[in-house]
Amino acid sequence: MQRIVVLNPKGGSGKTTIAINLASHFALRGERPVLMDFDPQGSSAHWVAKRQKTQARIHLIKAFERDPRVTRTFQLRIPEGTGRVIVDTPAAVEAHEMPELTRTADKILVPVLPSDIDIHACSRCVQNLLLVAKVRRHDNRLGIIANRVRVNTLIYGALSRFLGTLGIPIVATLRDSQNYISAAELGLGLEEMKPYNLGGDLAAWQPLLDWLEMPSARSCAPATMVPSVRLA
Repeated sequence: MQRIVVLNPKGGSGKTTIAINLASHFALRGERPVLMDFDPQGSSAHWVAKRQKTQARIHLIKAFERDPRVTRTFQLRIPEGTGRVIVDTPAAVEAHEMPELTRTADKILVPVLPSDIDIHACSRCVQNLLLVAKVRRHDNRLGIIANRVRVNTLIYGALSRFLGTLGIPIVATLRDSQNYISAAELGLGLEEMKPYNLGGDLAAWQPLLDWLEMPSARSCAPATMVPSVRLA
């Protein structure tokens, strides 16, 4: 079972878009994914609720909710036979919360938008992951996604130069496309839409999917339960 954590304390970076499209991808391949929504906004949970019974099944865990009738560990339990767990984290995650969020992650994805504010926030996020959460560069667990980009613009050039200084792989460059909004409104992933409408959007995901299949250092560690992260 692989655990994928999508994380960036900066709101609006596209964490949910990444998480739901990964869940859709793995569901279509019969990997029985779990989508764990820690974000109090519940956007991932709202997307799952829109899906039809005829669609590939995605098991949802509303981690942002608290049920006093059961333990937190029981609430966050992963069903037997799960192939992938995708964790949609909330905005405004503090540095001291990152170790618990990422400790059992096989892959950590940090989406970043092409703006000065987002570049600065991404820099701090990566710094905290390396120094506080103790994620090591050579473990092949940490990847950057350049999200909602418009190539051949000045700010995209600035983003590319910044990402090149991090020493962290850029595992995908996703363009600013209305297709993501249209799919989400219907409870669909990008791959579940009619392919002739997608242009190059699907192809842009392939480098990310290939990187997720590459082994990480934690892949060799004993399997452990997803931590009961104490977030709202």
